[in-house]
Amino acid sequence: MTEPVLVAVEAGVQRITLNRPDKLNSFTSAMHALLRPAFERARSDDAIRVVLLTGAGRGFCAGQDLSERDIRAGGPAPDLGATLEKLYNPLITAMRELPKPIVCAVNGVAAGAGASLALACDIVLAARSASFLQAFAKIALVPDAGSTYVLPRRVGMARAMGLALLADKLPADDAERWGLIWKCCADDRLMAEADALCARLAEAPTRTLGLIKRALDASLGNTLEQQLTLERESQRAVGGSPDYREGVAAFLEKRTPKFTGR
Repeated sequence: MTEPVLVAVEAGVQRITLNRPDKLNSFTSAMHALLRPAFERARSDDAIRVVLLTGAGRGFCAGQDLSERDIRAGGPAPDLGATLEKLYNPLITAMRELPKPIVCAVNGVAAGAGASLALACDIVLAARSASFLQAFAKIALVPDAGSTYVLPRRVGMARAMGLALLADKLPADDAERWGLIWKCCADDRLMAEADALCARLAEAPTRTLGLIKRALDASLGNTLEQQLTLERESQRAVGGSPDYREGVAAFLEKRTPKFTGR
């Protein structure tokens, strides 16, 4: 049986591919069992300097596979809160706490928790034919896996409310225009652009990128004083690093720096 999540590491890039193309890569417990450990490996493995997340086939991720918890036959209702507590919330937390950049290449529809997964990444590229869908209200659920946190911060409350209440598809072009994602690409250029971006990040000062990611995330809840303190401590941490020394030397010597990521 083919693994529902494929993981490969090459040239500093960990590529994670959701691999249930016949089901638009919809989430199952088996996928969760492979996906979170992949991000945990990225945290501990110094050879990994950036993560690339994408989907196989014509979709990125259609959200939870509802056939895994078919409730049409009756019986007790599932505890969806427990599902979030055990599976989705730890996954999103692991992604946001990863001190390395995560690039997402959305190759098709990203719906429900699939949209949440994509938006938990640091830089999101999407094929022009792709779309984002807060599908939860269509089946009488509340957006989860971080969507209610991310959406207002990315696109403002009015657009977040419309996306969540109406559950309409947002085309990739509009997602870029609204500031929900970094860039919309031609379909046949998506993976080439994602690979080039990851190659660039894999040669960057990895530890510094992790601290930038942490500082920007913290700014959403910090006061100015707290943020200035965090900036001071972050700068103190990287000011003694070999990569900072190399960056300054390369600038003064007018050459390309060779960062180790440490």
